[in-house]
Amino acid sequence: MGTLEIRVINNIFVNQSFGRKILSKTLIYVLLMFTFVIVVSAIRYSVILGTSIFAQQIWENTWNFFSSVSFWTFQLYFAAMIGVSLFYSEVRDNIGMSVLHNFIIGKYHKPIQEDRIFMFLDMKSSTTIAEKIGHVKYFEMLREYYSDLSDPIIQYNGEVYQYVGDEIIVSWKLKNGIQENNCLKCFFAMKESLRDRSEKYKSKFEILPSFKAGFHYGKVTTGEIGVLKKDIVFSGDVLNTTARIQGLCNKYNVDILISDQLKNKMNIESEFKIQSQGINELRGRKEVIELFTVQLK
Repeated sequence: MGTLEIRVINNIFVNQSFGRKILSKTLIYVLLMFTFVIVVSAIRYSVILGTSIFAQQIWENTWNFFSSVSFWTFQLYFAAMIGVSLFYSEVRDNIGMSVLHNFIIGKYHKPIQEDRIFMFLDMKSSTTIAEKIGHVKYFEMLREYYSDLSDPIIQYNGEVYQYVGDEIIVSWKLKNGIQENNCLKCFFAMKESLRDRSEKYKSKFEILPSFKAGFHYGKVTTGEIGVLKKDIVFSGDVLNTTARIQGLCNKYNVDILISDQLKNKMNIESEFKIQSQGINELRGRKEVIELFTVQLK
């Protein structure tokens, strides 16, 4: 059922509202289980009685089971469990799996400091695209764009911190991000994900979106915040620095820039080609930083 949910049913209802999605999927799973139990019961009676599954006696016994209290008790229990599971799944997808987990265990109920990697990923020429295809169609494209970039984020242990217009802010705990160069692999897997779907974008939106990204790491204070709407937020200079690094991609005409601090934490040369873009004094900051662009070998 998990495979069916991920591969088929979730894709069918991806554009439905929260409540309609849960109700529709619950009904589908209950009907599937209903059919499965009836068929298995008929096969069981056929084996026990040593007769054809199409014999009248088989279906009389199956009907008796179908009309029993135990059968409907099971169906109601199954429907309740499926409904609860789907509700949890939808909430998790809306606020993020790691965020929900952290809310439940209260990890950030009291602020803590931790080292994190950030990727600020921005769609190229988004304003031009919106004007070309129209804002409603652009929003539809943006929704598919975010969806198609999700699998690489999950695959390489990233956490979506925020969607800001056409920008995605992805975060890793330092250990998870530098392990096997996960944060950089995520970037290139995102590129590949869009390339694999180029025909879809060109046929539906007459354009293939692309993006640029800046990477940096540093210490942040992480904690729950808010009264009417709670959220887990990161506070620290590293976020401003990462945003400014991403903003320099156009200056150097590259799709990716990483800071020297992050580069020195990773074993990049084993899998990637790197090239220095020189020393930069970031806008609004006194310190200088060396930036590098990265390519697949």
